[in-house]
Amino acid sequence: MSVHGLRVSFARRDGDVAAVRGVDLVLHEGGSLGLVGESGSGKSTIAAALMNLVRPPGRVMAGRFGWRGQDIPCGRTDALRGRDVAMVFQDPMTALDPLMPIGRQVAAASRLHRGESRRVANDRAQALLARVRVSDPARRMHQFPHELSGGMRQRVAIAAALAGGPTLLIADEPTTALDVTIQASVLSLLRELQAELALTLLLISHDLGVIAASCDDIAVLYAGLVVEQGSAAAVLDAPAHPYTAALRRAADPAEHRLAGIPGQPPDLRRIPPGCAYAPRCPRVVERCRVQAPPLKLVAPGHVAACWRPLA
Repeated sequence: MSVHGLRVSFARRDGDVAAVRGVDLVLHEGGSLGLVGESGSGKSTIAAALMNLVRPPGRVMAGRFGWRGQDIPCGRTDALRGRDVAMVFQDPMTALDPLMPIGRQVAAASRLHRGESRRVANDRAQALLARVRVSDPARRMHQFPHELSGGMRQRVAIAAALAGGPTLLIADEPTTALDVTIQASVLSLLRELQAELALTLLLISHDLGVIAASCDDIAVLYAGLVVEQGSAAAVLDAPAHPYTAALRRAADPAEHRLAGIPGQPPDLRRIPPGCAYAPRCPRVVERCRVQAPPLKLVAPGHVAACWRPLA
């Protein structure tokens, strides 16, 4: 999977918000890439753009999505949605229909994307519920979302996403609404499914620990741009961008005090020239304030957008 030049903007009366400002990503087939960054960095907007789910006042301004030999304009990926590319959303209560039994919802996805008969789709739905570790799937088929726990609802949402037989699964903050013990089991399930089904996984999270435990590669987003990307080991063991290093310190359990990042992200309606992180960066020089740094190779397979990289 590749994304090139993705730009997404949201129209507002007081100025357009440039939520994604030219993102390039590479995700190897069968691998896993974690998108990490603060709230508002553009993570979920990227996922929505790849699924063609950006709605007014949002608009995909530019970008290409490459998948299995296809080169498709971002914003025109409807034909891939469900069958080739599927998404697990943050809150299963909003992703699932509260008025429909969960078995019918999973079966509906099979019928829509695979053209299966009602009987075949129902059998497949029950098998998928069992595969995602829903207990007593034959009985659960007839239950409604409100009758399930939060963790069980998220498993149902994963089953529904898999019903079309996708090869790329996008998981947008899939554990945020769950408690810690359930988070671990859902992440373990995603890793198992990726291996069993040869899925390519794009995992979105604000939690660096979640990404580190689940992904082969990491892309760090700041103010709508990728500021660093590489293998999980390279990015976490030797971060090149000061922002990544600050995230690493904030997530380090060895820190005796909460290591916050001073300042605030920039206003995406009025982005200053130069590096967007410059006002918060301890390594800033004048060039950072006037000239935006491109992504540059800092080590094999490891890139960062910084004039004074740490590595």
